[in-house]
Amino acid sequence: MARQRERLDGLELVKASPRRRERRDEHRRPLGPLLFAVVPSAGDSQFLDPFQSLLHGVKITMLSNKVVLITGATSGIGAATAIAAARAGAKVVLAARRQEMGDALAARIKVEGGNALFVRTDVTVEADIHALIERTVEVHGRLDSVFNNAGIATALGPLADVPVADYLALMQVNLHSIYLCMRYQVPVMKKGGGGSIVNCGSIASTVSAPGFGVYAATKHAILGLTKSAAIDYAADKIRVNAILPGPVETEIWDHMQSGEQVLDAFGAATLMKRYAHADEIARPAVFLLSDWSSYMTGTQLTVDGGYTAV
Repeated sequence: MARQRERLDGLELVKASPRRRERRDEHRRPLGPLLFAVVPSAGDSQFLDPFQSLLHGVKITMLSNKVVLITGATSGIGAATAIAAARAGAKVVLAARRQEMGDALAARIKVEGGNALFVRTDVTVEADIHALIERTVEVHGRLDSVFNNAGIATALGPLADVPVADYLALMQVNLHSIYLCMRYQVPVMKKGGGGSIVNCGSIASTVSAPGFGVYAATKHAILGLTKSAAIDYAADKIRVNAILPGPVETEIWDHMQSGEQVLDAFGAATLMKRYAHADEIARPAVFLLSDWSSYMTGTQLTVDGGYTAV
């Protein structure tokens, strides 16, 4: 009877050795300070449990004081994620090639009360990436989370018809840039005690479509880089995940022949019978960038309206 009570009232006393309890407590960090900036609502006498706070009308800030770097930040998913991250309390570093658009986005975030820095960056140039990371550390002293989002969707068509130069350009922007980014991001995160890296893949990371062979090859490879980096740096408390968007309304389709029709066709093929808006990808991206996803690494989050479910 006493043994039965011990099992019912104190499972940890039965199943957990002292060393296991010690290791458990090392990793059991308080949820409040890590995940939330919680502001009590009127009448609250003390801070609420963070999950209960969702029911009590308090403000939750997922990225409070996190330094978040976003590449390809001047339009589409990158711009939407930058705005969402800033609203979630992050100090956002915007990286992209277009100076005027970058300055305008940073100004918009600041007008809303956010913290933003634009650094002109060509992600295919290693020196630019090195300078971007140095500038981030110079201004903020650390790097907590990154969204390696820059990418293009050119070099479409039957595989044998794609010019070698177009193939190489697509590899350079979509794949090689992520390798270069992580190469410089990881050492800074290791010094800071860890962080979260999110790489932007696509539904083309797991499936493909006619004429998308080279594009799909880059996006499939991003999953390989993501999983391998997750394995390499888990001990350094660096989480590495991928987000896989389905069809999204961004300017990338404007640079594609019959892009609007292709986007509509992809949207119609989803279970939800529509394409996504950029903010519908930004919110899951912020989740991965934050400590809400603290037990996720080496995996992918598919946000595709059900496209790959059938």
